[in-house]
Amino acid sequence: MSKRVLDVGNCVPDYVAIRGMLKKSFHADVVQVDGADDALAALRKEPFDLVLVNRKLDQDYSDGMAVIKAIKADAKLSSVPCMLITNYADQQQAAVAAGAEYGFGKKELHSEQTRARLGKFLGEKIEEPKNERAK
Repeated sequence: MSKRVLDVGNCVPDYVAIRGMLKKSFHADVVQVDGADDALAALRKEPFDLVLVNRKLDQDYSDGMAVIKAIKADAKLSSVPCMLITNYADQQQAAVAAGAEYGFGKKELHSEQTRARLGKFLGEKIEEPKNERAK
């Protein structure tokens, strides 16, 4: 069964890039929502293995930390792993202090370190078939 990821607050180009990497690297299914209310409703409706929250939500530029705090404050949802998507280390530290896992920035999306962080929740990275002509 595929792992499921909830993407909160990313613009369409970033969502497409994140979904593509997660699909290719982990065969994960990704569901996109716009804000905190949508995220909480989705999490209450069906299970997700990981929640990725943009630092500033595309819909209204509100703070993604509020989404993480709302998830972590809900007794039924608090065990769902969350990561903040930001390039700012101080914001990552604040997210961890709020109960999130250390996330990644969009500049690091395709790095091995990001894949390793995601792999803790989504399983082993899928190995791409080797090109026979490369021999």
